[in-house]
Amino acid sequence: MLRLFGPHCSMAPVNAAAMQEIPVGTFWIDLLNPTREEEMLAEKATGQNVPTRDEMAEIEPSSRLYRRQGTVVMTASVLHGVTGEEPDTDPVSFILTDKLLVTVRYVDPLPFVRFAESLSADPELASDALSTLVRLVDTIIDRLADELEATGRLMEGVSGEVFARKGKRQAESTERRLEAILQRIGNVQRLLSEIRESAVSTNRMLGFLMTTEQVANGAHAAQIASLQDDVRALLEHSSFLVENLTFLLEANLGLITLQQNFVMKVFSIVAVVFMPPTLIAGIYGMNFERMPGLHWAYGYHVAIALIVVSAIVPFWIARRSRWL
Repeated sequence: MLRLFGPHCSMAPVNAAAMQEIPVGTFWIDLLNPTREEEMLAEKATGQNVPTRDEMAEIEPSSRLYRRQGTVVMTASVLHGVTGEEPDTDPVSFILTDKLLVTVRYVDPLPFVRFAESLSADPELASDALSTLVRLVDTIIDRLADELEATGRLMEGVSGEVFARKGKRQAESTERRLEAILQRIGNVQRLLSEIRESAVSTNRMLGFLMTTEQVANGAHAAQIASLQDDVRALLEHSSFLVENLTFLLEANLGLITLQQNFVMKVFSIVAVVFMPPTLIAGIYGMNFERMPGLHWAYGYHVAIALIVVSAIVPFWIARRSRWL
């Protein structure tokens, strides 16, 4: 899909096969899952090859951030799929020339949707390629900040479940509850990991952008520096959340260990409770011809009473010592 942004351009996708060249005044070409015709149209406008999906997936800085004949090519990992509870990052390439910005992507993250709508509603939001790039990256960073705040709230909920009092816990078994908490911790960790990956990639791209000729002596240098500070603040906050998440994981694993120890303690006490009755039953079950009380009229009743008492006494001791 090909969309053009500039004077007299609409948000509607453009048919690249029916277009010979980009209209004059266009400052942003947005390629989503581009066809070969759409790529050729963007390459004709920029004079540079559009990175393929395999090239965008490479993680080497030299493959993601480079200059070529005055054109800046940058690739950053952008967060997507959060609303569908399948958070992930996918590379998005930004090709910047003096007059044109080309974005190449194979996912449709929410920041691109929001920024395109805002730009169509307020054309004065961006008037050239560089200002469009700065505003777009700003929207991406805002999205990361929102998701980081949401992650913090999720962790507060997990913390409340881990350390909830018995009266506030759900009626489900402790094992199921702790298993559900582990699952939630895993989901939060996945989201937090994707946010950090996107923030690190964005920070690296901004650092490279600051060294380019288009920005070094331009009016947007201060704004890009401010965006760098925002990303660094997000990374510091995410590190804090990672530490808290690690603590919650260890606390939940500790509760699981305590639960297992309690089960083993119950089994041990049950074995102790039944050990004396088993001993007494074993003694009176021996088939010797001569045994004391063998022909006693109340021998059976006394043996049963001894078995019951020998079982009650260990159980009473365990309860009194609060082992159960």
